Amino acid sequence: MTTRKTIIYRDPVVLAQAVAARTLLTIGDLLAEPGRTRVDIAVTGGTDGNRVFHELLASPLTEAVDWSRVHLWWGDERFVAAYSDDRNVKQARGEFLDEMTARGLLPEANIHAMPADTRSAEEIAAASPEETDAVLAAAAAEYQAELIAELGAEPALDIAMFGMGPDAHFASLFPGLPQVLIDDPHVLVAGVRDSPKPPPLRLTLTVPMIARSRHTWVFTSEERKAPAVAAAFAQPRNPQAPSSFADGQELLWLIDKGAASKL
Repeated sequence: MTTRKTIIYRDPVVLAQAVAARTLLTIGDLLAEPGRTRVDIAVTGGTDGNRVFHELLASPLTEAVDWSRVHLWWGDERFVAAYSDDRNVKQARGEFLDEMTARGLLPEANIHAMPADTRSAEEIAAASPEETDAVLAAAAAEYQAELIAELGAEPALDIAMFGMGPDAHFASLFPGLPQVLIDDPHVLVAGVRDSPKPPPLRLTLTVPMIARSRHTWVFTSEERKAPAVAAAFAQPRNPQAPSSFADGQELLWLIDKGAASKL
């Protein structure tokens, strides 16, 4: 497991500003590497993730990035209808993506959203657990195939960003559920049928896929998250604190004083 580095910021706003600046500067550094044609980033939703999108749009550094060479992926997604307000990608469009595409900075083809649930409400209600698992497995396989098609047989992300919940989950890897224990390096995306946080159906990158990332960043804020941060730091690879499985060539925890208050 990579050595964890922790940086503590004053408050949630400064944290979001710092993550946004770090993202833009890192993209610039990566794009400047000889022979590099693109940068691939997994972004996240939630309160902290949406704050970062807001700060990305506000930063003057955003105009300096060649977004035609930046591809955006998702670390996880709520498996609901494409138009649902629960979709992380829909929230990201409202905070960042729609403005970026409208300005002509970010090509729509560079936005790699996870599949949506195309079933009707009646079909969803009538589906057995086994049928739901099959639908989720097909959606996970579709996204994994896209990762491989874009990034090669052993795809790796340049930056993978994750928020963390008060139960210490990251991506859609939740305490006590089996997805966090997936260690097959060929399983890059998994479905989740029984998320304890609504909505219950999710898609998520797996720990092996996340661990391939050049930069893995977990960021979270507020004192209510402090017990979860402490649990994640107390024991590596603890299934009851899934964010303790976060790994990558570089592993950064970026938190504010509230979230760090129990360390």
